[in-house]
Amino acid sequence: MTYPVTDGRRRRLRAAAVLQIVQGALMECSVLVALVVVSALGLDLSRSGEYFSFIVPYLQDNLELMMVMSGIFGVLRIVGAVALWRNRMWGLGLSLIMCVVTIALMIFLLPAGIVDGLLSGTALVLILQAWLGNDPVVPDVTEPAGVRSGP
Repeated sequence: MTYPVTDGRRRRLRAAAVLQIVQGALMECSVLVALVVVSALGLDLSRSGEYFSFIVPYLQDNLELMMVMSGIFGVLRIVGAVALWRNRMWGLGLSLIMCVVTIALMIFLLPAGIVDGLLSGTALVLILQAWLGNDPVVPDVTEPAGVRSGP
């Protein structure tokens, strides 16, 4: 089923794209940039876990790998958001996947996961509103008296 692109739907998609770009750039890619800078300066990352804490000890113990993974997530999120801004269906799909995965993983990334959940959750709602519109799930069809549908 295809829907006409209205200004309201386009605004929702673009707002979701902006949220995803902000989240990808500020919360995810900036972490990778920080890792590159810290590594280039030759600073010791072994004590970095004292300043950033996560609820899962494995993530806490592998903070450098988490920072690399964050950069990958950020790049994918920004790519999807730019494609969504340009009204590409694959960007919608990638953005949906990134939002759902982020919401599923946010519990493991506390306390930063709270902001991730707010940004991704808001973007997800905007994307779904723009994509699916306000149509009812089950159309309200009233049958004429005395006519039965089905077996």
